[in-house]
Amino acid sequence: MKKYGILGGSFNPPHIAHSIVAESVREQLELDKIIFIPSGNHPLKKSLPAKQRFEMSKIAFGDNKNFEVSDIEIQNPDEKSYTVNTLEKLNKNYENENMRLSLIIGMDNLIEFPKWKEPERLFLLSEVIVINRPDYSVIDSKTEFLSKVKLVTVPFLEISSSMIRELVSLKRSVRYLVSPGVEDYILKNELYVSA
Repeated sequence: MKKYGILGGSFNPPHIAHSIVAESVREQLELDKIIFIPSGNHPLKKSLPAKQRFEMSKIAFGDNKNFEVSDIEIQNPDEKSYTVNTLEKLNKNYENENMRLSLIIGMDNLIEFPKWKEPERLFLLSEVIVINRPDYSVIDSKTEFLSKVKLVTVPFLEISSSMIRELVSLKRSVRYLVSPGVEDYILKNELYVSA
């Protein structure tokens, strides 16, 4: 059976911590690949247009044969992106393969699970993997969901997309925080200059 990890996010922008965390989870759980899914019309966040975040994600993750970037959430830009709908589509897309999906989320997302659309259904559509996040504790999550997830410890890296956006807006270097290709894309397209 093939095992695919699903890692969604704004990726605004994608950075090296995303790659390090994904590789750590892939290796620990012996997943065949990680599928990165830039969010489309995110119901809880505002960010750059999905097309730009998707292009940066392809640049950031495209050089790893165990990584793939999917545009499944940005195909219909007027549609709200809900994880449960994305997992349903992915299961349908891969129905001819002997495969299991593992949804990878941070501890902060698990704490917010009650606000998600149909959180109970996520466990029917995938295995739910929860990774540690700075400043978030396992005791802060709802017990009903905690008992259903698999906890995975990954390296703590104090790198965030918001930090990178702020550095760019201050005209400071983001070298080594993002891939060279992503850095070039940000500068060429003058992104985050007024973040």
